[in-house]
Amino acid sequence: MRTFGAMNESADYISINKKMWNDKTDVHVKSAFYNVDLFRKTKNSLKEIELQQLGDVRGKSILHLQCHFGMDTLSLAHLGAEVTGVDLSDTSIENARQLSDEMNIKADFICCDVYELKNFLHKKFDIVFTSYGTILWLPDLDQWAEVVSHFLKPGGEFHFVEFHPFVSMFDNDFEKFEYSYFNSGPIQEETLGTYADRYAPLKNNSIAWNHSFSEIFSALLRRDLQIESFHEFDYSPYNCFGNMKQYQPGKWRVQNLERIIPMVFALKATKKS
Repeated sequence: MRTFGAMNESADYISINKKMWNDKTDVHVKSAFYNVDLFRKTKNSLKEIELQQLGDVRGKSILHLQCHFGMDTLSLAHLGAEVTGVDLSDTSIENARQLSDEMNIKADFICCDVYELKNFLHKKFDIVFTSYGTILWLPDLDQWAEVVSHFLKPGGEFHFVEFHPFVSMFDNDFEKFEYSYFNSGPIQEETLGTYADRYAPLKNNSIAWNHSFSEIFSALLRRDLQIESFHEFDYSPYNCFGNMKQYQPGKWRVQNLERIIPMVFALKATKKS
């Protein structure tokens, strides 16, 4: 069940979404989707898009926003970066720290709302990184971009890989448009299962927001972040939507919309000196 527009005054999106992600994390760490056992062997969960986007990270300091339970964070650390991961879910951060200790890969993890990060972290970074399913949980992109800019050193790079806003307009099975492309207010939803296991015995509420490219770009530019590159991709490296078909290993497209719709974008911005 979905509702749109003005959010109920009693609805606390942070506590609602935090509970959802705590519940999902318990399923995700055991799921074939995330395949933690394989990660323990390969020490890499990063996909081709972000690996090419980031380049050589050896010796770089990286702030990873909305890191979930830390697989990508630890992947960056294994590649030679000094990494701090941040997530709202305390269950995610607990699992990230356990995985870090178990694999003997050093990384720092902070549990907090992204908007509150300045109260918990007091350093600057060469790179700020975030990817896949992040900004839809944030209502205010101006505040988000301010956080990104705040933690970047002058000349530092922001690397952002995310599902394309066009994808967010569809219903779950990509049969019709159900949402506005623009941010027309919170989208409140009751969900069953999770993208990593659609049959998991989970029932949660969530509150999310769609964000257009104009909203994304404008927020970054207002915070002295110069857009250096922007790429769009016609596939997803994750099988996390309905009605998808794998056409190459690790690459999925929506059936009947193959090579027609954009699925993912990658953006690089540099903080002005």
